[in-house]
Amino acid sequence: MKKITLLLFIGFLMSCSGVKKTQSMLSDGNYDGAINRSIDNLKTNKTSKGKQVYIYMLEEAFAKAKQRDQETITMLQKDGNPSNLEKIYNTYLQLQNRQEKIRPLLPLSLINEGRNAIFPLEDYSDEIIDSKNKLSTYLYENAKKLMKVNDKMVFRQAFDDLAYLEEINPNYKDAKSLMAEAHLKGTDFVHVYTKNETNMIIPVRLQNDLLDFSTLGLNDKWTVYHSNKQKDIKYDFAMLVNFRNINISPEQIKEREFTKEKQIADGKKPLLDDKGNQVKDEKGNIIMVDNMKTIRATVFESKQFKACQITAKVDYIDIKTNQLIDTFPLSSEFIFEYIYANFNGDRRACEDNYLQYFGRRAVPFPSNEQMVFDSGEDLKNKLKNIITRNKFRR
Repeated sequence: MKKITLLLFIGFLMSCSGVKKTQSMLSDGNYDGAINRSIDNLKTNKTSKGKQVYIYMLEEAFAKAKQRDQETITMLQKDGNPSNLEKIYNTYLQLQNRQEKIRPLLPLSLINEGRNAIFPLEDYSDEIIDSKNKLSTYLYENAKKLMKVNDKMVFRQAFDDLAYLEEINPNYKDAKSLMAEAHLKGTDFVHVYTKNETNMIIPVRLQNDLLDFSTLGLNDKWTVYHSNKQKDIKYDFAMLVNFRNINISPEQIKEREFTKEKQIADGKKPLLDDKGNQVKDEKGNIIMVDNMKTIRATVFESKQFKACQITAKVDYIDIKTNQLIDTFPLSSEFIFEYIYANFNGDRRACEDNYLQYFGRRAVPFPSNEQMVFDSGEDLKNKLKNIITRNKFRR
């Protein structure tokens, strides 16, 4: 009984909290927030007395939201500025959508007043179509006007207007082809190439792999990277990956000898007390425990080691002005390490993850060219990070 009472009390508190939040939204002018909260609470048991307060708040919030939207439309229409057309269109959609949220709940009865809550629903279809057509005309004409300006950022603005036009009014005149044109003219094309200032030959396959931007996924909505120049493209920027230095360490074999010890169970033995007597359980049976012994192994380890370090810099260049925009350091290190070992004694004394080294033999060291190439994946990831964090246009 106490548990049921507690649950009812918690439910009452939650109900009060929900009502207060909805009333607060209504008082703050957040009418649609109050409408949504009221609708959520009326989706179940809308006829219960506890839901009456939400019906009153929904009626009030709907009336005030509708009045405010209609006054907003009237003011914007009087202003006559074509840039208001989008707001007018969206406000009519808001009026229509708000009604559709409430419609499934109707009728909603106000018990104490003996009437249904009043929600005067209207058909806004003509207004929506008319405002959409006016907005479509404005977006189309404004985009064409913008596309006469030879500026990439303006082309991007025209593209956004045409994309919105395609969203609200698909296949409007030649909007699709204009959008494609605006996108092409608003795109920055970047020529990416490498330069070698080291005293070593950079493997061709590393350069090709590093400049394969299809694997980096760096092309975005407004930037396209080409490692091979295309004749019909006018490039805006260049990105130069300039290799400055390549250091490769000598081939090294480091040897060491060490001893490992471990205690392991070797059979069972009776448990003895402090006096050396055998310990028995309550049934009189002798208690047996693990017989622990120490095992040892002397390990003779050989470690092959070779390292490659590459330093470079990435230059951003404005092709039109031939000016350096920015420079970023780029470096990578690749380490070849191979361990092989043998032992005297009991191999079980070594950790399980070390056992893999036993039975191995020395392997050939990678060539200098291979070391340079193997650093490529790390270089690509760091180059990608530079490009992602540092756009050509900010």
